[in-house]
Amino acid sequence: MSLPNILTLLRVLLIPLFVILIINKHLDWALLTFAIAGITDGLDGLIARLTHQRTELGAYLDPIADKLLLFAAFVSLAIIEVIPSWLVVIVITRDVIILMGFLVMFLTGYNPKINPSLLSKTTTTFQIVTILFVLMAWYFPAFKHLSVVAVYGTAIITILSGIQYIYIGTRMLNEKK
Repeated sequence: MSLPNILTLLRVLLIPLFVILIINKHLDWALLTFAIAGITDGLDGLIARLTHQRTELGAYLDPIADKLLLFAAFVSLAIIEVIPSWLVVIVITRDVIILMGFLVMFLTGYNPKINPSLLSKTTTTFQIVTILFVLMAWYFPAFKHLSVVAVYGTAIITILSGIQYIYIGTRMLNEKK
């Protein structure tokens, strides 16, 4: 097991702690836990590139860990009504659409490469920043307005990214015929 994969697994193991902290409204500790998870996300990729330890397991595990962390954050924060539930629906729906698209492609004999677009990476960044701003707004009122802007920005960019994936997937399937 490589160090980058261990860091990714650590991020997955932090998720239950993060959810428990949110549900118990210990948002200061949840913010710290989310920040640590974010640092492990940056470190695992950096270490994998610098030490040439990229693995197929890591290529699958890293985005799964990211999605689990973000899903947990959005759902938990919606449960305690700190983030709007409609945003959670948008975030999860986009990822379900992407997953269903990959499944359709796989079932039709097309083996798509997992290669996120720039818009997709930007979407993930917006989602992470939104979670950070919402958590920081709990203790630092200056972030309240930024968190509102981030919520709407995340909604828009998440929708655009979903549309882009639908377009790319449809085009790939049509070219295969």
